[in-house]
Amino acid sequence: MSKRHGGQAGLAVTLALLIGLGVSACSDEAPQEPSPVPSSSATGTPAPVPSPGEGVSLPPAGAAFDYQLGGAYEPPPGVEVVVRDSTADPAPEAYSICYVNGFQTQPGDHWPEELLVHEDSGEPLVDPNWPDEHLLDISTPANREDIAHRQADTIARCAQAGYQAVEFDNLDSYTRSEGRLELDDAVAHAKLLVEKAHEEGLAAAQKNTAELATRGREEIGFDFAVTEECDRWEECEDFAAVYGAHVLNIEYTDDLRGEPAEICARESTPESTIIRDRELVPDGEQEHAYRSC
Repeated sequence: MSKRHGGQAGLAVTLALLIGLGVSACSDEAPQEPSPVPSSSATGTPAPVPSPGEGVSLPPAGAAFDYQLGGAYEPPPGVEVVVRDSTADPAPEAYSICYVNGFQTQPGDHWPEELLVHEDSGEPLVDPNWPDEHLLDISTPANREDIAHRQADTIARCAQAGYQAVEFDNLDSYTRSEGRLELDDAVAHAKLLVEKAHEEGLAAAQKNTAELATRGREEIGFDFAVTEECDRWEECEDFAAVYGAHVLNIEYTDDLRGEPAEICARESTPESTIIRDRELVPDGEQEHAYRSC
């Protein structure tokens, strides 16, 4: 599930934003056709073209997509790319991305104590926004190898299920580690995960973490990016400078930087941008919101 900054806004604000989407909360509006020539900044600078790992394919540049971590459902008309949890089946006839919690535990999963970050009290350190998830201790090469080995089974299942790519969430968990982990730890662990994804024939997506800059692509080997709220936090150009049009961005109805039409019209907004409800609930539920730019 989403791990970005920000919490839930009031119900009245959320409803007002849903009205501003220009579609019903359970919209099946067909996404607009992407423009053929992407740019990496508001200046129109030609975007770089990522070189994917050998034997893997990238999602279509500028394609309409959906982010279905709260539950799988039939994608809206025109959607070509779908992200789903690793426990769900990939979307038929779509480029499918498998969500894997690469840097924290999944709720209900059991991990050895020695592979978890601990507080001074000895208790496992939890993500303050997700109290049922513990941070994985990627501070040593031995731990990183052990953790990556355990996660390799999930990555292999994604490939066997028919996914084309994997998204490793919580790359930025070091920022919530109270100083026990560093960015370099995250980089080293991400490199192991990307290597395992490429071995399975899967492309690998960088999740958020704009501070990586070119390290994500050049040092770790990520093939494209999945970002949350890059418009809200004014980071879209940072990702475009590295991945060009291969950026899938999700904005959330409870914390938009302007009206939906304004967001979609901004030159810095990735072509593959959607506006969703924070909980990412399936189509048919009252809180469901979806709009594609």
